[in-house]
Amino acid sequence: MMNLNYSRFYILVSLVLIGNSFSSKAQVTLNADGPGNTYELINSVFAPGYNTVEDPECVHGSFGRHIAEVFDTELSKNVFEFYIHVTPDNDRCINFDRQRVEIKTYDSSPDNLKGTLGETVTYKWRFKVPVGFKPSSNFTHIHQVKAVGGDDDDPIFTLTLRKGTPNKLELNYVKESSLSTNKYKNLDMSLFEGIWVEAIETIKIATSGTYSITIKRVDNGVTVLSYSNPDVSTIRLGVGGVDNSFIRPKWGIYRSLLDQASLRDDSIRFSDFSISEGTLSTEEFSSSIEDVVLFPNPVYDNLELSDKIRENYDGIQIFNTNGKLMGSLQLASSNLDLSRLSSGLYFVKFLRNGSATKAVKMLKK
Repeated sequence: MMNLNYSRFYILVSLVLIGNSFSSKAQVTLNADGPGNTYELINSVFAPGYNTVEDPECVHGSFGRHIAEVFDTELSKNVFEFYIHVTPDNDRCINFDRQRVEIKTYDSSPDNLKGTLGETVTYKWRFKVPVGFKPSSNFTHIHQVKAVGGDDDDPIFTLTLRKGTPNKLELNYVKESSLSTNKYKNLDMSLFEGIWVEAIETIKIATSGTYSITIKRVDNGVTVLSYSNPDVSTIRLGVGGVDNSFIRPKWGIYRSLLDQASLRDDSIRFSDFSISEGTLSTEEFSSSIEDVVLFPNPVYDNLELSDKIRENYDGIQIFNTNGKLMGSLQLASSNLDLSRLSSGLYFVKFLRNGSATKAVKMLKK
């Protein structure tokens, strides 16, 4: 019999279907779930116990955190809003001719969030550039694919906003840091202003790899950017072989300060981040189903999970707000004993085939 002391809420977890069976591809998602503990939520997904947020708060702590979770009326849900200020923000008190607020995966992230030689990775996200956004004439990156190790100074791929007549959104590629930038796409920024768009970027990691990206409007599905390259180096060569250890994504606002007169205090909204190993096409995303997970909140001594979630996930991990792993539990039963946990806020990760796929907040009473 159901414990009547439980209050309930529903969390929607997206499960990708291929045919009639669930995909074995490792997929990790990050979604805003309400104000507060935003950095902790991001870290719990991208690198538990570590810091994946690059912000200017060393010099602008009075503003508070430069990423917030806000309710978006167009998407009818909470999203991430990234803030940047012409002054006094800089690049982590390291570089002073530029500034950034970005999130990333990196060397402390789980292996399934690092793109290594021979793998195919897919990055999916939504973003909204506000009307009147003021990009730098030098660079304003809102997405980067960067290498780690060896030749890793310049990003391999970027989506870059640039001041012009009119302002532009560019898709750029740098094969090696010693070579010039290739501008694969150069579109009017007005195509992206004031609307939510969804990007799907797929990269086969090899010295002769493949790259594709599509960006579509969320409201009507119209494609505003499409690019595909069947033979492109997506990891850099060094002496005697591959120079980089892995590639990884970054999202946010990273801009030059050499043209401050052209800039203003600005923001960009992001939502629905997804990182997966293995190719996920647009059709596979659109055929996703939504599984309803029953979760008592606040949780007292027992956590109740629906039969549906136990069919599709095999375990959970529970982290405190500092990123410390507090416990791992198998989903053999619909009721999990959490009586040993102290009262407070936790992050629960759902596991499928040993890989984390979804993180949600849980309040323990």
